[in-house]
Amino acid sequence: MLTWLKRDELIFPPLDKALREPNGLLAAGGDLSPERLLAAYRHGCFPWYQDGQPLLWWSPDPRTVLYPNELHVSRSLRKRLRQGGYRVTFDQAFADVIKGCAGPRSYTDGTWITTPMQQAYLRLHAMGVAHSVEVWQGEQLVGGLYGLAMGGLFFGESMFSRATDASKVGFVTLVEHLRDWGFALIDCQMPTRHLESFGARSIPRAVFAQALAEHLDRPSTADWSA
Repeated sequence: MLTWLKRDELIFPPLDKALREPNGLLAAGGDLSPERLLAAYRHGCFPWYQDGQPLLWWSPDPRTVLYPNELHVSRSLRKRLRQGGYRVTFDQAFADVIKGCAGPRSYTDGTWITTPMQQAYLRLHAMGVAHSVEVWQGEQLVGGLYGLAMGGLFFGESMFSRATDASKVGFVTLVEHLRDWGFALIDCQMPTRHLESFGARSIPRAVFAQALAEHLDRPSTADWSA
């Protein structure tokens, strides 16, 4: 039975209460306040819903993750990185990146990154929790991604690309920095062929929950002004 959250409580049901079909649906309702979003990620769930739906919270089993030291970069992408042509920055245009991620896609007319979602993550960015990766071609933003950094974990949310391999260049640059900063794991949420090509794999939800317990409160050496 699906749990409906109360607006005045930040408590989520245990992860093993998530539905098997649809996979990982844990709760509905609540709000997108910074306090609830942070509580959700600490608990092991994240928001995802379409326009016209109630706010839904998910914790799929298995969970797709990427361990930074398992990053795979294809030969063609390594060539692209050596050739240059793109400039990568962090936290220089968060609002533009999240708007880019919310833009139309070839495979769907809708977006889950609604205006309230954008505003919610902008608040987390102002708090220093949400971060963006920007990929530039000259002075034009041609790709990027955003997510949350908490302790030794990075929770990836979405990426976009307007030029060949732009988002891939941004993602590889991010993972290499996270590896150097000692991050233990990147949460990719759900499997895609795109992420699997980088070495992402699925782990049991219980293993993911253990990673949360071990790494969420670790001191971070990340330098997002890099």
